[in-house]
Amino acid sequence: VQLQASGGGLVQAGGSLRLSCAVRITMHSLNYMGWYRQAPGKERELVAEITNGGSTNYADFVKGRFTVSRDNAKNTVYLQMNSLKPEDTAAYYCHADTRYDGEDFDFWGQGTLVTVSS
Repeated sequence: VQLQASGGGLVQAGGSLRLSCAVRITMHSLNYMGWYRQAPGKERELVAEITNGGSTNYADFVKGRFTVSRDNAKNTVYLQMNSLKPEDTAAYYCHADTRYDGEDFDFWGQGTLVTVSS
């Protein structure tokens, strides 16, 4: 299982970015996918996640601003980020929970850096 994230960059406060994460998967079945972030000196935290049925869960600090979605045919998860704030600056990591042979596994993509200037 491999995750390839893209879409980070530099944006001014109030702007938007869209992150994408394509999952290359064999043998495993894909359960929920999502995004975490980690700012310098802070722990990694959940941003948003989505089940394979489309149910979503958001951290309070992004509700109403960010939208997570997925394309099951492409095994790709997206994060649309609007009304970005400087405190959203962080490395964003995509995450996939999979199942294989009755066991659950966690996989992570490489971080993609989002920088929001004031």
